Amino acid sequence: MDKLSLNTLGQHLQALRLERGWSLSQLANEAGIAKSNLCRLEQGNGNPTLDTIWRLAVQLNVPFGTLVAPISVPLGEDGVQVRLIDQGKDSPQVDAYWMRCAPHTLRHAEAHTPGTRESLTLISGWLEAGPEGATTVLTPGEAITFAADQPHLYRTHEAEATLMMTITYGLEGQTS
Repeated sequence: MDKLSLNTLGQHLQALRLERGWSLSQLANEAGIAKSNLCRLEQGNGNPTLDTIWRLAVQLNVPFGTLVAPISVPLGEDGVQVRLIDQGKDSPQVDAYWMRCAPHTLRHAEAHTPGTRESLTLISGWLEAGPEGATTVLTPGEAITFAADQPHLYRTHEAEATLMMTITYGLEGQTS
């Protein structure tokens, strides 16, 4: 992530934390990350993983898209890139993403907030995705929807996979 994007994410994260009246220690403890890492992130330093950003969004009780909305570059790590395309304003909240997985990628995703569902439509390549132990293989043009409030994965083989992903958040305690 470039320096401008890191600064933007850090400022937005800090504003959401302060809006709730939380200390750095409170949010770091709840998200399971080191206070020093959260401090660096809020200062626009470091290189947060997608999992770290997800954990912070869950603890702040905001959709992932709300946390990353100010960032215009794709977020990525370990062969996966994600970019927010649009964020719904209705209830339930629906976020739309473009996603690319490099060849030979295996990405394990943590459970999202209760009631969250993901819908994936494969644009190109080959992708195995879904809840761990109950994945589905997709070829171009095929789609799947699954409960994302449990651990799930994305796996590619020889070719990269490009897909559209929508995340529909459960209504439990959701704020934007």
